[in-house]
Order: sequence, then C-alpha cells, then structure tokens
Amino acid sequence: NNFFALKKYFVTGLLIWVPLGITIWVLSLTVRSMDQSLLLLPRAIQPENLLGFYLPGLGVVLTIGVILLTGLLATNIVGQRLVRFWEALLSRIPIVKSVYYAVKQVSDTLFSGKGEAFRKVLLVRYPHPEAWAVAFQTGNPAHDVAHMLPEEYVGVFIPTTPSPVNGFFFFARRCDVIELDMHVDDALKYIVSMGVVAPPMRNPVERTQNQ
Repeated sequence: NNFFALKKYFVTGLLIWVPLGITIWVLSLTVRSMDQSLLLLPRAIQPENLLGFYLPGLGVVLTIGVILLTGLLATNIVGQRLVRFWEALLSRIPIVKSVYYAVKQVSDTLFSGKGEAFRKVLLVRYPHPEAWAVAFQTGNPAHDVAHMLPEEYVGVFIPTTPSPVNGFFFFARRCDVIELDMHVDDALKYIVSMGVVAPPMRNPVERTQNQ
C-alpha cells in the first residue's frame, strides 16, 4: 500500500513539474535567443558590461522596441521610401532576392490576415492511402502548376511532431481532403502533443470524401 501511495504521489508530482519545467525551458530558450540582439549594441553600452551581470529579458525589450520603432517609421512617407530603397537594393542580389521575397510573401500572407494560408485544418491521406494526417491548407496551386494537373488540387502542409515548424508540403486532390471545423491553435496543440491533447469536441465539416 505504501508503494502504491508513493507511486501515486510521484506521478502526481510529475504531472505538475513536467509541463511546468518544459514551459520554463522553452521560455528560457526564447528569452536567451532574443537576448542575442544585445550583441548588436556597442560593447561599451551592452547592459551586461554596464551592470556587471547578466539580466535576462533586456534583449526581449530591445527586440520589441526595434520592431515597434520599425513599424512606426515604415508608416510615414520617409520610412516607406527607405523600405522601397532597401527592397530595391536586395532585389539586385540574386540569391538574397529569392529568399527575401519568398519569406516576405509568406509573412505578408500570414500576418496580414488575408488569404487562405493556414486558415483551414484538413485531414489528408498520408503517408499511405490507408492513413490520415492533420494538415493545413496553404492555398491553391500556382497557375503553371494547376494547368498541368488534371483535377482541382490544394496546397497542404503537414507539420512534423513534436516540432511543427518542419514538415512536408505537397498538393492533394480537393476531393481527397476533409476540411475540419477545428481552430488552427487547437490543431497545433494536437500535433505537438502527438495526439494526447485532443481539441474541443466539434463536428467535422466534410467538404469532400474519398470512400
């Protein structure tokens, strides 16, 4: 009885400390990564040299401040001219141009709230016809791609578990995907937790099926 009681207490303690520890670790990693922005300051005025010790979070404040200041400057005429000048400069560098404009188009789509990218959660048959995976619709194929496809296809992205920033992108027939009435945040939690954290009960909207 004592053994089972200790086991129960131990498991209960794990259930409290494991998510708390992982959360603290992720936050610490994020803060330390953002604190690297302090290295952009001249060495003489870096907070660690001025204070004599490392104070976590100052890089976060600096990063947020730089982002806000950049947004403020970019909303006036002078700032817009600087942005156009900067983009024109980058457009003359072959490899940098391709990477920059690809990332810019993705970020504009995601943060502007326009378009269908990552707005719909789908079920797709992957990695074989008898298996299903949770995916996100990224949009419709480009004109040149769609012209070569015999039917209507959609672009899908399948995140990997437990790191959703990596994954697989491909096109799937629209008639082979099932659209879910699930929030993107809930789907990400479901993927990261490897199916342990189930999303709230909702009725799936099955746009099309492939029996």
